[in-house]
Amino acid sequence: MRATLRLTALALCIIISASDIAAAQSQPPPPEQRNAFTPDEVIRAGHHFFGTVSRGLAEVVQTAFSRWGEPNGYVLGQEGGGAFMVGLRYGDGKLYTKNAGDRRVFWEGPSVGFDTGGEGARTMMLVYNLPATDAIYQRFVGIDGSAYFIGGFGMTALAFGNIIVVPIRSGVGLRLGANVGYLKFTPQATWNPF
Repeated sequence: MRATLRLTALALCIIISASDIAAAQSQPPPPEQRNAFTPDEVIRAGHHFFGTVSRGLAEVVQTAFSRWGEPNGYVLGQEGGGAFMVGLRYGDGKLYTKNAGDRRVFWEGPSVGFDTGGEGARTMMLVYNLPATDAIYQRFVGIDGSAYFIGGFGMTALAFGNIIVVPIRSGVGLRLGANVGYLKFTPQATWNPF
């Protein structure tokens, strides 16, 4: 009888301990141990970077998070571009990550489509599934639609394999249309978009 009570007590202790361990493992790690950014962290960085156009930024960031989840990096920078059926875009900024360091990046890229005009934009790019900071230095392909008359936010998605880059632009200028193209990220500035 005592042996049965001891075995029952031991079994209950094991079950309680196992459920505590499982509960602890299912909880997300504290923010300082995570390598992904929360929506609040990205929106705070965007408010600081973009300034007064913050309401539109919050809506675009929430849309990106609902579609792709939490990014493990983001880029803040500026770019300029223009097009008349064939276009070019150039930019520079800084890639921020939680646990792999920060890195200066440049980007350039051609586009082809029904696209006319020019714009200058402050750009935040959310980066998903980035395995290492050097993995940003490649070409990301996508479709872009622009409608800048005075200003506003636009969001597109570009991909290479499993890595997704989501540029969020607050542009000023006169540009209207849609195009297909890519952005090539490089560690140094270059004029060659190819």
